[in-house]
Amino acid sequence: MIKPNLRLAFAGTPELAATALEALIKRSPHIVTTVYTQPDRHAGRGQKLALSAVKQLALKHGLSILQPPSPAEIDPDTQLARVDVLVVVAYGVLLPEKLLNRPRYGCINIHTSLLPRWRGAAPIQRAIQAGDSETGITIMQIDTGLDTGPILAQVKCPIAAEDTSGSLHDKLAALGATCLLETLDNIAANNINPVPQDNSMATYARKITKAEARVDWSLPAIELERTVRAFNPSPVAYTELNGLKLRIWQARIIDQSAHDSPGAVIACHRSGIDVATGKGILRLLKVQPPGKRILSIAEFLNGRPDFVTCVTGNSK
Repeated sequence: MIKPNLRLAFAGTPELAATALEALIKRSPHIVTTVYTQPDRHAGRGQKLALSAVKQLALKHGLSILQPPSPAEIDPDTQLARVDVLVVVAYGVLLPEKLLNRPRYGCINIHTSLLPRWRGAAPIQRAIQAGDSETGITIMQIDTGLDTGPILAQVKCPIAAEDTSGSLHDKLAALGATCLLETLDNIAANNINPVPQDNSMATYARKITKAEARVDWSLPAIELERTVRAFNPSPVAYTELNGLKLRIWQARIIDQSAHDSPGAVIACHRSGIDVATGKGILRLLKVQPPGKRILSIAEFLNGRPDFVTCVTGNSK
C-alpha cells in the first residue's frame, strides 16, 4: 500500500523543535508547508534581536515562516484549511481550541516524558531531580488540557547517572524526531491507535524558577547532586561559600558522614571542595565564579589560594 504524503504545518521554537523540523525536512516524504515560531526576542547582554532555532533552520531551507504574537491570531480556516497535521514541538504557548481540530488529523505534539508522568513545562529537569531511572518520548494528540491528550506513540530512554538536563535533552531530541517520523507514517497509512492517558498516574513538572537554583544545604547530598544535574545548563545551581558566590556545574556524592553544619566547607583540595549537607557530603567538581568561565576545582584554587585558607582544620 502506497502511503500518501501528508501536508504539515509546524509550530516550534527552541533546539528541541529544530531537531524535529530538520528530520521532517531531510528524512520524511511529508511536506512542511508553513512554520510557526515565536516572535524574535531581544537577548544577551547587548539585547540584540535573536532568531529562534526553528526560524534559523526554516530560513536556511526557504520555508514559509509566520510569527504571530499570539496563536489566537492564527486563522484556522485560511492558514490550516489544507493542512493534514499540525506538528507542535515546544512552541512556547498553548494552542486555542479553534485550531486543534482544523487540520485533517488534528494537532500532535512531541513531549519529553512518558506521559502521564511529568506533564508540564519542565519534564526533563523534574525527571532527573526526582531520581527517575528512565524517561522517554510521547507523541500525543493535543486536546484542550495540559499534556492530557491521547497517546499515539511512546519510546523509553534510560537516564544515566551522569546525565544532565542538557545531555538528556539531546538524547530525547534525537529520539523524538525519529518517533515523530514513524508516527506520521502511521497516520498516513491509517495505522494509528490513540490510547487515553490514565489521569490517576499523572505528575506535574512545574516550571523551573531561578529561586530554586539556590542550593539548600539542609537537603541530603543525593538530592543536591540530582539538582545540580537537573539545572545544568539552566538555570544552574548556585551557592555562597566562604563569602564567594559560585555557580555549581558538576558535583558528586562522597560516601561519608558529615558531622559539620550543612553548608560548611569541610575539605578543600584539587580534587574538589567538600561541603556538608543535611545528610552526607557533596563534592563540588566544576564551579563558576562571577564573571569567569567554568573551572575545575584545581583551576579555581590556582586563582583563589585565599579560598583554601578559609577552610580551617581540614585543608589539604
